Amino acid sequence: MKYDIFQGLGVVLLALGAQGAIRQLIDHDNAGLLGWLPGGFAAGITVHALAVVIGAIVASWARGAGKAAKR
Repeated sequence: MKYDIFQGLGVVLLALGAQGAIRQLIDHDNAGLLGWLPGGFAAGITVHALAVVIGAIVASWARGAGKAAKR
């Protein structure tokens, strides 16, 4: 059960990061959730890219660990 929660959180982080990165690439002035972040476009796109990578890693790890635990 705990791996399902981690997998869900990873997917949510991946989706939010990807959606934010796409939005910011289309409209550079729209920082969305990261409007408070200093550094402008470069900092915002970097944080969104990190969210995508971390979300993918967490979701992938949780899926593998969940399958291993069920065996």
